[in-house]
Amino acid sequence: MTSEASPQPVDLIIEARWVVPVEPHAVVLENHAVVVQAERIVALLPIAAARAAYAPRERVELGEHALIPGLINSHTHNPMTLLRGLADDLPLMVWLQQHIWPAEAKVIGPEFVRDGVELAVAEMLRGGTTCANENYFFPDVIGATYRKLGFRAVVGLPVIEFPTAWAKTQDDYFERAAEVHDSFRGDTLVRTAFAPHAPYTVSDESFERIRMLADQLDIPVHLHMHETAHEVAEEKRKSGLRPFQRLQQLGLINDRLIAVHMTQLTDGEIAACAAAGVSVVHCPESNLKLASGFCPAEKLRRAGVNVAIGTDGCASNNDLDMFGEMRTAALLAKAVAEDAAAFDASCALRAATLNGARALGLEAAIGSIEVGKQADLAAVRLSDLETQPLFHVISQIVYATGRHQVSDVWIAGRRKLAARVLTDFDTEAMLARTRAWRERIATH
Repeated sequence: MTSEASPQPVDLIIEARWVVPVEPHAVVLENHAVVVQAERIVALLPIAAARAAYAPRERVELGEHALIPGLINSHTHNPMTLLRGLADDLPLMVWLQQHIWPAEAKVIGPEFVRDGVELAVAEMLRGGTTCANENYFFPDVIGATYRKLGFRAVVGLPVIEFPTAWAKTQDDYFERAAEVHDSFRGDTLVRTAFAPHAPYTVSDESFERIRMLADQLDIPVHLHMHETAHEVAEEKRKSGLRPFQRLQQLGLINDRLIAVHMTQLTDGEIAACAAAGVSVVHCPESNLKLASGFCPAEKLRRAGVNVAIGTDGCASNNDLDMFGEMRTAALLAKAVAEDAAAFDASCALRAATLNGARALGLEAAIGSIEVGKQADLAAVRLSDLETQPLFHVISQIVYATGRHQVSDVWIAGRRKLAARVLTDFDTEAMLARTRAWRERIATH
């Protein structure tokens, strides 16, 4: 006579009306459960089977929700959340040189960076985002703040050719980059990437050092590139080359490169990106607001380029809403491609999840709901009148869902948002600090 095996103890089971794993592509699983043990997904199976096989310490039932991978914001300047709305409705270089850089010069420092990142993390969690690719000064403070808040991030090691509050000389930037990289070596949530600002603010010598060190340290290179027609024209005037050609000659067009914006591309450059394994981060709302141009997202996708999505910073977009960014990316791609079938809902969701993970070199750990991956998850309530009636789950998520419908979020299996309530924040104290920064910035 045999007895049935006892259910296996696990940390967590999340039962959802729908699970959208992203991989396989465009699949929706009905009435499935995600089983989590020690930060990782150990099973994805029908709810009845999960109840028979596992005994969770915590069970979360989401009868009106879709469970998706945590969204990945593949290009951010999160300390700039404190500059939200400071200089709206201006062209890029006027906005940057006459408003943003002078404002930053007056207030930038460790406290500004820490408080800006904390506000950004709170906003991102409430919008289902669980990972950010960060590009700003004081990366030591940025990384420590992400670590403290239990938020996943790739933190940029800035390089630019003029003195800042972070570093004064070229050697300073590289010495401090090495120190910050070493301080997060082996961290489970925070990793690093080189973050040279852009071709027009970084020298050939610095790019050559970055290429060598990125190979040695096995980290990505994250930079703004081909953001405007003016940028391309100025580079051609100075060097006789388009920025892309210049970086090709310097050996940086490779599978480590995370190229942000890319609104000005030839067919040859698109083919070269595909051949080299470059990832392109599309920031549609920031590009629209600054009138920077249109990234050919569908042409890139069809060529085989890995296309991810980012919000850019709150000073040029005004929010960190990846649901809004997915929708805008999908709609804009259709207009640019003159094809209503371009960049469909499943492609947009993939760009905001698994493609972002791939760009950051994290595709083995996050970006999809698969056994063995980290349990970075977001639950989206689809019972609201704004998302009824419901015919196609993924289309509804991309085209009709607002970030306010995100109810619960987990990072590495730890609940960070529970029924719309942030679990690890003193929200009132955070808002008080934010208001104090507003007063300080407004008086300059």
